Amino acid sequence: MATRRDLLVEKISRLPPDRVVEVEDFVDFLAQRDTDRQLVHMNAAAAEPAFAKVWDNPEDDVYDRL
Repeated sequence: MATRRDLLVEKISRLPPDRVVEVEDFVDFLAQRDTDRQLVHMNAAAAEPAFAKVWDNPEDDVYDRL
């Protein structure tokens, strides 16, 4: 029984070379997008303690309830 990966490789192998390049570019795009999202999440998490003092104050409590 063929795996999804095997089926995908088979489909790609039937494409003309210029289309294989497009598939590779798209795969690279997806990988970069995932990396970018991880970096944004990690940066936000790293910045949170620095902003906690600014965010957590009685004057802004009303915004927390919105």
